[in-house]
Amino acid sequence: MSSKIRILLVDDHSIVRAGFQHMLLKEADMEIVAEAENGGEAVEMYRQIRPDVVVMDLAMPADRESQEASSTAGGLDAIKRIIVEDPSARILVLTIWEASPYPARVADVGVKGYVTKRCAQNELVHAVREVYAGRSYFSSAVRGQITQDGEAGAESSPLSQLTRRELEIFTMLAEGRSVNTIAESIFLSPKTVHAHRANILRKLNLSNGSELIHLALRSGIIQT
Repeated sequence: MSSKIRILLVDDHSIVRAGFQHMLLKEADMEIVAEAENGGEAVEMYRQIRPDVVVMDLAMPADRESQEASSTAGGLDAIKRIIVEDPSARILVLTIWEASPYPARVADVGVKGYVTKRCAQNELVHAVREVYAGRSYFSSAVRGQITQDGEAGAESSPLSQLTRRELEIFTMLAEGRSVNTIAESIFLSPKTVHAHRANILRKLNLSNGSELIHLALRSGIIQT
């Protein structure tokens, strides 16, 4: 049995993976056993390898066929699928997203840690060790958004009004996906997705898809 912490590193940018791999491999007790560049690959690699810790970005494509669509939906979906399959999975989110509602939402799903890509090397290393040990680690940049029960604290983002399903659909709508495509990808009927879309627009006080996209851009959920 390996005495090192076996890490699955997930990010859709190879240069970013290389940078964090360089940081982690300086540590004598860590090794990268696999890498993935999209959500589907992350789930498959987890099934095959069962790493000790998954270090995963949120913003990535859902699978190889959707490489052009890089948003938080791909990472969130992969996290949920891994945790459904293995509730004891130790997942550390490493991402640029530090604004509400993401820290609270992923904590609610069951991730063990959350650090931003602005963190220092020693913080990332410490977070990996904490998560590996079965403890939680949330960086100071996001800790105030999460209470002990995993719910959101004082959130200022209008997106905090959305349920997890609505946030998922909001993100896919912002990417320009059709209702039928969304329905097929998350196994709902188009009628149900239309109902979610109507609820999202109502909750966010939006009139149409164009305003939805502008809000997603302002919130950093999608990038130009």
